[in-house]
Amino acid sequence: MKVTEHIEKANGKSLFSFEILPPLKGQNIQSIFDSIDPLMEFNPPFIDVTYHREEYEYKELPSGLLEKRIVKKRPGTVGICAAIQNKYKVDAIPHILCGGFTKEDTENFLIDLDFLGIDNVLALRGDAVKSEIYFKPEKEGNQFASDLVTQIENLNKGLYLDEYLQNTSATNFCIGVAGYPEKHMEAPSLDSDIHFLKQKIKNGATYIVTQMFFDNKKFFNFVAKCREEGITVPIIPGLKPISTRKQLNQIPHRFKVDLPDELIMEVVRAKDNEAVRQVGVEWCIAQSKELIAAGIPVLHYYSMGKSDNIKAVAKAVF
Repeated sequence: MKVTEHIEKANGKSLFSFEILPPLKGQNIQSIFDSIDPLMEFNPPFIDVTYHREEYEYKELPSGLLEKRIVKKRPGTVGICAAIQNKYKVDAIPHILCGGFTKEDTENFLIDLDFLGIDNVLALRGDAVKSEIYFKPEKEGNQFASDLVTQIENLNKGLYLDEYLQNTSATNFCIGVAGYPEKHMEAPSLDSDIHFLKQKIKNGATYIVTQMFFDNKKFFNFVAKCREEGITVPIIPGLKPISTRKQLNQIPHRFKVDLPDELIMEVVRAKDNEAVRQVGVEWCIAQSKELIAAGIPVLHYYSMGKSDNIKAVAKAVF
């Protein structure tokens, strides 16, 4: 079922969803199930599965030349999505990126998803890998998320890269895209960011999931600006409870997200790691309750492979 259909079927009730990381290379699917099992009591209608680009390293050969080799730290998402849908009977939503894919790779990936009965995808540009200062698209790939949305929507119309194919079958993907309440780190302003978000909706996206945020006012302001620009699709907030002191520095640095002073000081004053975890859970509970009271259709939690904090929040909210 499509994300938009889940929202319509809920009749105004706020739904619970979450996102998982693929396991590290060498681990099996049980590590995924172990992180999902504790959260199934909250009846998530769908679960997102992230995708990680292949990274490269260079190894010096005896000749002195450098050999470029792929380092794949996490497996892809197709098999994981199939396993989730088979075991839990809920929709799995794979993330699909511009980075690391040619357009032909993307088409083949989408065909595989369609064969598996996967109805939803989250279309993302993706971030630069460690070896890049700025994001670099594949030579034969999509440069922007809006281009990726267009390619997916073309498949929904039965338009393949090979225009000479005959009797093609149209796919029927529900396309989600990312939104940034505090603007994307590379955008010059929030208004310009929303301008390009509107283009993604125009190209075929039907819902938005936001980057994490810790101040609901910024989310509500973002939604208001989107509505003013004529964006009417559901906007799903992304939430994450703080769990360690290190995240006070890591989150602003990596995601360019501001942390409220009150939250920072509560974490600083916490006496130990368990106290920090409790501060993060309670802050996220307060965020969640306010969002539900405002009639937000889905609350989406970034689990980062750990479910205990998310479960504590969900128990208090859903």
